[in-house]
Amino acid sequence: MNAIKLTLPALIALSFGGSAALAAPILGADLASFAVLGAAGVTNVPTSTIGGNLGSAPNASVGGGYVFTSGSIQQNTAIAQNAQLQLDAAILALNAFANTGGAFTSNGALTTYNPGVYDGGAVTLGADVVLDGGGNSNAVWIFRTTSTLITSTTANVTVTNVGGGGGVGIYWVVGSAATLNGPQFVGNVLAHDLISSDGFLTLPCGRLLSAETQVTLIQDTISLGCTNVGTTGASYATSGGFDQGAPTGSGGTGGSGGQVVNGVPEPVSLALVGLVLAGLLFGRSRKA
Repeated sequence: MNAIKLTLPALIALSFGGSAALAAPILGADLASFAVLGAAGVTNVPTSTIGGNLGSAPNASVGGGYVFTSGSIQQNTAIAQNAQLQLDAAILALNAFANTGGAFTSNGALTTYNPGVYDGGAVTLGADVVLDGGGNSNAVWIFRTTSTLITSTTANVTVTNVGGGGGVGIYWVVGSAATLNGPQFVGNVLAHDLISSDGFLTLPCGRLLSAETQVTLIQDTISLGCTNVGTTGASYATSGGFDQGAPTGSGGTGGSGGQVVNGVPEPVSLALVGLVLAGLLFGRSRKA
């Protein structure tokens, strides 16, 4: 089992890190269908509005009190089980990209980030964060924390200046728990542990995905659709939940728009991804 864990990051790096034929989006098809996914369940204080699938695997508990604008409940279904495997693979893939944007740190004042790959420890966002694409409709951001990610009750995270937004990718890879207390957040949260808020969170374009524990909702609105998510209230022409691309090579160029390659994976990449998923399936079956 340890050998598998040590081998997986190397396989991911080979399959995603240097291929000019990198496919987009980075989330697997089953995983991409979920607006909310937990490994140990989903809890909810009614009523939360969900645009996309909501489910959990292997724990089948998902609570109740939802209004679905699209998607459905998936209680330890085959789709939810496969989505969990794809979540593990996506986290490894995103962690394989080289840092190009510098440090991702706590803030107490408005902070603007250009496209790129950023790393931090335990991060608390105490004020608004703006993701400025610099006019690039294929802009990609990857934020990684080794510990917690917390947003204050007054901190909004918004994206702007990305044209139509059809090729935008926004990923938050959280090493432990994510606590999103601000009114609005955007992008895909891929957390190792609990994902929660203090209620009434609006995530109009993205996903809440917990790899090992649960997602706690309190009258939140979580959707894969992308409308009114910009700082100027723009409605972006995409329904992909800001998972429409990934940086090329080492992760794009911070501050200049983050290049995206749309294409079909090379046969070698497909084989490596298959090995990764097989290893993850074996590991999860051993754990069960």
